[in-house]
Amino acid sequence: MGQVIKGKVAYITGASSGIGRTTALVLAKEGVHVGLIARTKSKLEEVAKEAAAHGVKASFATADIANLEEVEQAIDYLQKEIGSADILINNAGIGAYGAFLEMDPVTWKHTFEVNVFGTYHVTRAVLPQMVEKNQGDIITISSSNGLKGTAGSTSYSGSKFAIQGMTEALMQEVRKNNIRVFTMNPSLVATELAFGDQLAEKNEDKYMQPEDLAEYMVAQLKLHPRIFIKQSLQWATNPF
Repeated sequence: MGQVIKGKVAYITGASSGIGRTTALVLAKEGVHVGLIARTKSKLEEVAKEAAAHGVKASFATADIANLEEVEQAIDYLQKEIGSADILINNAGIGAYGAFLEMDPVTWKHTFEVNVFGTYHVTRAVLPQMVEKNQGDIITISSSNGLKGTAGSTSYSGSKFAIQGMTEALMQEVRKNNIRVFTMNPSLVATELAFGDQLAEKNEDKYMQPEDLAEYMVAQLKLHPRIFIKQSLQWATNPF
């Protein structure tokens, strides 16, 4: 028999839109209490209201995950509001693309500040809660670019490769605490991050949707605590 997730507490970063928003609502529908983190208060309020309609506790805190102090304040607030985390979804991230010599160094560096240091900041703030409980699940949304570099994505691929290494090493550290740490590496997903203003034009029968990843995460979380899939790669079947 698998793991029951109803009644658990999940913190989700990048929860105001895209994969994060959808995952928060799918988890709420499963009976999971949700703590939402993103930069835009108005969007977080809307997601929290939708989540609470499923009869769960829903709270939110604004933070730029690249800022450690903001992250620590947000996690402290969520812990007081809905309790310690059983689940952490590291979803927040940014993309930056361009030829290596043409990309502005500030932009190149900022990709790492958000994707790598941001993921580190949030995980560092939440992990002690799980160690104290002697159980937990940490899911980090990486990218297929974190497994295979492509031209024009040196900053993005570099940051996602770094996440892979960090996550795998952490996984080995905390297995003894009954904490499962794993990455998901989707290829193209129909989100604003990927398609911007053209999102509405993307055929739902062709492109992976945020709900596909959310459903996959729920399935992972429901696996018996003795097993987990440390790394997975998600592809659209026929996006041509």
